[in-house]
Amino acid sequence: MPEVLIAGAGLGGLTTALALIQRGHRVRLYEQASELKEVGAGVQIGSNGSRLLISLGLREAMERVVCVPLGREFRLWSTGQRWRSFDLGETAVQRFGAPYWMVHRGDFHAVLLDAVRKADPEAIHPGSACVGFEQDAGRATIRLANGETATGDVLIGADGVHSKVRQQMFGDGRAEFTGIMVWRGLVPMERLPDHQQQLVGNNWLGVGGHVVTYPLRRGEILNFVAAIERDDWRVESWTEPGTTEECLRDLAPWHEDVKTIIRNIDTPFKWALLGREPLDHFAEGRVCVMGDAAHPTLPFLAQGANMALEDAIIIARCLDAFDDVPEALRHYEQARLARTAAIVRGSSDNTKRFHNPALGDAAGAAAYVDREFQPEKVAQRYDWLYEYNALTVTI
Repeated sequence: MPEVLIAGAGLGGLTTALALIQRGHRVRLYEQASELKEVGAGVQIGSNGSRLLISLGLREAMERVVCVPLGREFRLWSTGQRWRSFDLGETAVQRFGAPYWMVHRGDFHAVLLDAVRKADPEAIHPGSACVGFEQDAGRATIRLANGETATGDVLIGADGVHSKVRQQMFGDGRAEFTGIMVWRGLVPMERLPDHQQQLVGNNWLGVGGHVVTYPLRRGEILNFVAAIERDDWRVESWTEPGTTEECLRDLAPWHEDVKTIIRNIDTPFKWALLGREPLDHFAEGRVCVMGDAAHPTLPFLAQGANMALEDAIIIARCLDAFDDVPEALRHYEQARLARTAAIVRGSSDNTKRFHNPALGDAAGAAAYVDREFQPEKVAQRYDWLYEYNALTVTI
């Protein structure tokens, strides 16, 4: 059974480790951070992701920290007008066989970390940044920033958007600034007026931007994300602090409900969105990339974390099904390339849909929303995401 090295102990790396350990593999995870924790932000886990976590035995642990939303609404940036989109609660289970969860990234990371440590207390090596690798016909060796190396049968690069593994395999690739920067923040729900404490995901459609809000941590906090067309900020980091004043300036013409949320964020963070063309392969020999290292995506289909969970399960299935490691990784690649590329491109397409000039006045907006967000079109854009089952799809 292959001995597996993983670079990166984020959501994707930990899920891969857990899936492999449960299948009897020896796994060693190398993480650059000396303290394992995730920065605060919301993650949406569709039915395609939650069914995988449930299969790993994490339902109970996840249910303690997630929020199950009652539904999703579209709202108009200027007037606050509402359009009901689709139910995300019971309907998700009925239609797709698994729940729709909204979760604080740190809470989710903690659940995975705890599960991996229980499965194998020796698996995780913090303070061990991957700086590169070597491989030959028989083994793969990871090189660490502290000068150490480790050797195994396979190396999985789960080291994120700035992946050293991907960089060595495929180069940096061209990352192009999208012209969009994002504000992120969290608000304790109790700070908000009663009418803003609903357990509903809101997608505010606007001209030159859109805002997404949804509840986290059993409904105790609200996640705020504002994507704004602005070309003077190009730092691709989630942890760059901004100011409430600057965030309010960027959203000055927006509805008062949006500005109320902003005023109640302790520290809003900002980062630039860079777009990348999908890779045409994920594996070479005994080394592969997964998650954001393989297919970084804009966040406009809420599928970044879900794709990493799918990758994790497919990798584990392929390493089980094929004794030859390079062959196993080729099957992983073949199973994932088309789907992940479609999600990356679909996320980009949603930018135009959420930031449309037709939304400038109320009458034009109503016609546009009725046309673009009618149930059949929404189902066409989203159902294929949630129906996908990484546990049974052909490898």
